[in-house]
Amino acid sequence: MRTPVTIIGAGLGGLVLARVLHLHGIPVTVYESDSSPTARSQGGMLDIHDRNGQLALQAAGLMDEFRALVLEGRQAIRLLDRNGTVLFDQADDGTGTSPEVQRGELRQILLDALPDGTVRWGHRATAVHALGAGRHEVAFADGAAVVTNLLVGADGAWSRVRPLLSDATPAYVGRSFVETCLRDAGARHPATAKAVGGGTLVALDPDENGKWLVAHREKGGTLHAYITLTKPQDWFATIDFTDAAAAAARIADEYDGWAPELTALITAGDTAPVLRPLHALPVGHRWDRVPGVTLLGDAAHLATPNGEGAGLAMQDGAELGKALAAHPDDVETALTAYEQAMFPRGAAAAAVVAHNPTPQQMINFFTAREQAGI
Repeated sequence: MRTPVTIIGAGLGGLVLARVLHLHGIPVTVYESDSSPTARSQGGMLDIHDRNGQLALQAAGLMDEFRALVLEGRQAIRLLDRNGTVLFDQADDGTGTSPEVQRGELRQILLDALPDGTVRWGHRATAVHALGAGRHEVAFADGAAVVTNLLVGADGAWSRVRPLLSDATPAYVGRSFVETCLRDAGARHPATAKAVGGGTLVALDPDENGKWLVAHREKGGTLHAYITLTKPQDWFATIDFTDAAAAAARIADEYDGWAPELTALITAGDTAPVLRPLHALPVGHRWDRVPGVTLLGDAAHLATPNGEGAGLAMQDGAELGKALAAHPDDVETALTAYEQAMFPRGAAAAAVVAHNPTPQQMINFFTAREQAGI
């Protein structure tokens, strides 16, 4: 009997792991705090790279389902300055290797590929205790508990499992996103829709420290934007985000003088602006081998957003699943092999961080991507 695996967290990484284990006949249960798959928004667009996320989906046997989700044309990239002047414009010619999909749809194909009952919804882990000999007990908010011989923390930035392995905690990186959404933008906000273009927009000003914004064109004419401000958390604490109009106006004040088609991404949102403080674990975060437990994705190597997190978590899940399948009678050998490859992989990805890029740095980056066919 292969050791049953307990996964905490039904994000992309945890679900890829569950799917790969299922394909190899290894019993698995996933515990998720959300009450259902639709309990909250799953976020916007993801570019799924052929070097990590697509490899994970191949291991999960879901490439056909993935290809059906790809939104054509969304690999287009446009760089603007604060005045709306186009500095770089790269069309999606279909040859890129990082097609865009909606995160929620990607998560759903993974859920659909698991047997009913694999994911236990409404189980918020509140504490995890070591029992010795590689066994651990997970306690849930509803008073239930489960004991497992093989525990995987796929539970994100504020992982309840991580303290079993490491004292590290995420630290604020000095800047935050404010997330906004404009719906039916082609009809209601045509100038902004034109500025964003067919895929991803990046707008920045070389003279403004830490001010830039990113917007993605999603399905149905929706523009999903992330407004970046390099400010301490105390500064954001002075803004009442329960008052959507006032919060949007305060953020827009920081972008005073920018082109109106760009500031409309802040002021014309159809949803209340959402504050997303950015945190990261130390680059190169690792731990000594602890029997019966490991981590994947943000729980293991949370980094400042750089386009790598989702694909890396999926790759972690696939690689861990394959390692356990390759060593069905020796869990510790499997976990050791997985961690020895995961640590440098996570460190390399975390090191790719754009702090306050200049337009020329961004142009150089996009040009290199174009030449590489990415």
